[in-house]
Amino acid sequence: MIHLNIGSNLNFYNRSRFDNISIATKLLIDSRIKVKKISNFYETPSYPNKNYPKFLNIGILAEFEEDHSELFRLTKSIEKKLGRIKSKKNEPRIIDIDIIDFNGVIENKKKLTLPHPKSHLRNFVLYPIFQIDPKWSHPILRKNVVFLINNLSQKSRIEITRLKKNVNIIL
Repeated sequence: MIHLNIGSNLNFYNRSRFDNISIATKLLIDSRIKVKKISNFYETPSYPNKNYPKFLNIGILAEFEEDHSELFRLTKSIEKKLGRIKSKKNEPRIIDIDIIDFNGVIENKKKLTLPHPKSHLRNFVLYPIFQIDPKWSHPILRKNVVFLINNLSQKSRIEITRLKKNVNIIL
């Protein structure tokens, strides 16, 4: 199975952060990705600059018949279509689509590292995964998602909010 994480902390013209993520999800579905499960929205403070707008994130459990390089190309194309402009690291962004795990593939290349190198340290990645795939284990660390959540700092565990709101996709 494939785990994706989609985040946004900027509105874009008349689109909210929720809209950005919902549209990105719809574009993924329209692009040959078979979505199996989608988490609720989760909200976290922006990192490392807490003065930036809060982030919304979702997790997606999916299947994809092509390889991880093609999925990476596809996600970058969708980000660009939605108005993302590459900026400095940790700057606010309209949309961010990360491949967290691609069927357990381990790869370390300049443009793509799998599994995502900081996934095991990020509350906004682990909590959505726990919601949609509670038996998931990190391909390198071989630790399950519950163990990884329990290893987060207390601050990281309390500064995330699961919203009672889901992705809105018009099919």
